[in-house]
Amino acid sequence: MRILHEIRGFPLAIRLLLVNQLGVTTGFYLLIPYLATHLGDDLGLSAAAVGVVLGVRTLSQQGLFLLGGSAADRLGARGVIIAGCATRTAGFALFALGDGLPVLLAASVLSGVAGALFNPAVRTFLARESGERKAEAFALFNVFATTGALAGPLLGSALLLVDFRAAALTAAGIFALLTCAQALVLPPGNTVPATSSVASDWREVFGNRRFLAFALAMAGMFTLESQLYLLFPDGARQATGWDGAAGLVFVVGTVAGITLQLRITRSLKARGAGGRWIVAGLVLTGLAFVPPMLVTTAGPGGGAPGAVLHALPVLAGALLLHLGVMTAQPFVMELIPAFGRPALTGTYFGVFYAVSGIAAALGNTAVGWTMGIAGESGADSTLRALLPWACCLTTGLVSAAGVAWLHRAGTLPRTRRAPVAVTA
Repeated sequence: MRILHEIRGFPLAIRLLLVNQLGVTTGFYLLIPYLATHLGDDLGLSAAAVGVVLGVRTLSQQGLFLLGGSAADRLGARGVIIAGCATRTAGFALFALGDGLPVLLAASVLSGVAGALFNPAVRTFLARESGERKAEAFALFNVFATTGALAGPLLGSALLLVDFRAAALTAAGIFALLTCAQALVLPPGNTVPATSSVASDWREVFGNRRFLAFALAMAGMFTLESQLYLLFPDGARQATGWDGAAGLVFVVGTVAGITLQLRITRSLKARGAGGRWIVAGLVLTGLAFVPPMLVTTAGPGGGAPGAVLHALPVLAGALLLHLGVMTAQPFVMELIPAFGRPALTGTYFGVFYAVSGIAAALGNTAVGWTMGIAGESGADSTLRALLPWACCLTTGLVSAAGVAWLHRAGTLPRTRRAPVAVTA
């Protein structure tokens, strides 16, 4: 009920974007987690071809975030959001209707371009329309995103009982409905007239050393957050010997997000500057990889009681990771627009997500490499099994140290705090 009360305090356009994020994440995770299996098993593509199709989607999205952010500044966030959702509708429909490599590559490119368009544009719209309540708006944004990330795979696994085409068309239908809703409800917004060229805007953002240092320091959070879909599910399966244990990782995050996200953000916002809470959140994300170390080297527990006991440290680590992200991320989103001119909010978000996406891709590659080493047998197998978790722990602490240094040096911008309402 508290979440519903908070949502009603925002304008209709922001409420739509919150529901939009639920639909976006539901539609995305309804399809993408099962795409590799469809390409390899159903269509018979080689592993190399599957990698190319998946890689093209990621490259299209991460590589074009900057263009999407600049488009939101120049053309207005509303139009870019609508164009992004419409583009993803077309991309997911192509996945359903095509089975040749050229069609699949086109679908992958369209899906990636769509994310590059609406991801920075949605955040630009939220930042501009939520005023001094940016942290609360992005906290609610996280709640809806986390819920969709759980609902999507559940719905996708049910639709796959029919076939992959049904799942892809359902995902495309979700994005088509979102496109129509955005066109009907989202107001045009106030676009600041451009007084310089796009290249000049990019030089200004990339010349902002404070911002680039912050973006690089925050790259660790996105690398660790992505381990909720890589390292933690694998750790849960290894610790329990049960494939279904991976799903518990997502359940823990969804329940924690729905029940705690808004309370955490409001409580911390009333207690001072967001910079120190970002540091605290990053420390939590690093420490989240300590509990799983206790059981991932021991192998599956014997019987149901042993599986439960071995699952608890992994789930505790997943909960800590979620809590760290919930602590830091709303204040990160609040800080980004404060680094530069309001007219370049979209560009700043675009650059930030481009840096974060590249870092997450490199981080996942490194974690995957350490997981491969951990799987090798030998006299030092126990130490190798700890390697992925230790690397993630180090990443979190190094990232926290970087932001703490920026905070103490006074290089992080100050954000105005709205008064906390007193309710009966």
